[in-house]
Amino acid sequence: MAASLRVTLHKSPFGYTAKARGTVRALGLHRIGQTVEVADDAATRGQVRAIRFLVHLEEVPAAGTATPTPPRDEETSA
Repeated sequence: MAASLRVTLHKSPFGYTAKARGTVRALGLHRIGQTVEVADDAATRGQVRAIRFLVHLEEVPAAGTATPTPPRDEETSA
């Protein structure tokens, strides 16, 4: 799992159920286009899944866990 999730509200919750609007607020989203970073755990993923038609989701890798680069082949000059 990623260290955190970047959630962006891209559609208005107006006109949807009160439960969907409450979930948007619980994630800390207030305006269209607003982005928040939340912890990546089962509860948060469940909230995002419940309102997946209103938000965009992006996984943010943990700091310091970059993918290792393969070693370079040194060319020897003779």
